[in-house]
Amino acid sequence: MTINLHRLRTAVLFIAGTVSAAAQSPSASFAALQQAPPSLPSVPVTSAVQPDTVTLAAAPAVQQLLDFRDSDVKFDLGRLMDTLRDRRHEGWVLAAYPDPKTSRALIGAGFSLDLPAREHPQRDRLNPHSFLEPSSAELWQAAGLDPDRLQRILARYDERMATWNKKKFRKEIKSLNPDISDDDATQLLRISAIQAIYNARAYCRNFDSLTASQQMAMSQLVYQMGVNLEEFSQFLGLINRDTDGPSVVNKTANDDAGYWKAVQLSLTQSQWARLYRGRATSVIAMLDPQYPDAPVTAEHRVGAILRPAVVHRRGGRHVASLRAASYTRHHSVRSRRAARARKQ
Repeated sequence: MTINLHRLRTAVLFIAGTVSAAAQSPSASFAALQQAPPSLPSVPVTSAVQPDTVTLAAAPAVQQLLDFRDSDVKFDLGRLMDTLRDRRHEGWVLAAYPDPKTSRALIGAGFSLDLPAREHPQRDRLNPHSFLEPSSAELWQAAGLDPDRLQRILARYDERMATWNKKKFRKEIKSLNPDISDDDATQLLRISAIQAIYNARAYCRNFDSLTASQQMAMSQLVYQMGVNLEEFSQFLGLINRDTDGPSVVNKTANDDAGYWKAVQLSLTQSQWARLYRGRATSVIAMLDPQYPDAPVTAEHRVGAILRPAVVHRRGGRHVASLRAASYTRHHSVRSRRAARARKQ
């Protein structure tokens, strides 16, 4: 057998060099032996492998929501969720249905299915808390739901909207098969309620010093109005005791009862309170510092000054205001009887 001395010498030198390097730096030697050949470059793991997981992990706003602890607020988060399930507030629908005003897809307790992530700047220089406005898809994933399922629900919703008008769609709500389970809707409600709490703190610089009921009221306002709460400048000026903003009370006085009455009054005069009188009455009443001692009395007090909006018609006639119930497909027996009487 012929031995190639040149190759043998090369092999011996290579082994000797490797052993020497290992003696000086074992970890470096191991890494050198493990690295891939130059002709086969390593392929990094990209978002194409699991795009939804990577996107979710990269969203700081979502991570803040996931880091929420029940002890971050004074009230019971479960109680807030139960309130929002109530028909007086958001209701509970397990199939995608159209928003009565915007026609955007909603589900559960009014969870928006197709909102993009939005910029919401903090305009209060004295408030260190920022707003969290992730997309519907990010909130959906934060609730632990499958993103592909969301796309299927939206596709089915678009098909129905193309076939039905909004009015017919809402009439068919109770006959639709559920798109999500009751547990799914609960998870969506929880993550949305947590977002409302974070944004309530961004709207109200004194949020942490509010009573449990007042914190809950602020969170409900944000859940129901979202970014539209920015338009309530008088209310926000009062809730933040803003001396530069509109005010009807003396901020240097120790009359907390008078102060909170002014805060409540700024909401009772809004169109939101008049259109959604039922939910507004309960939310506004919770801003009363004495609400925990006498909730019914507090609601009666607000209801006494809150009147429904009036829609005027030609000839001086008028009818009662639109309320939250007017957006459902059910009407009261009294209304139907009155309609028949007018026809006779």
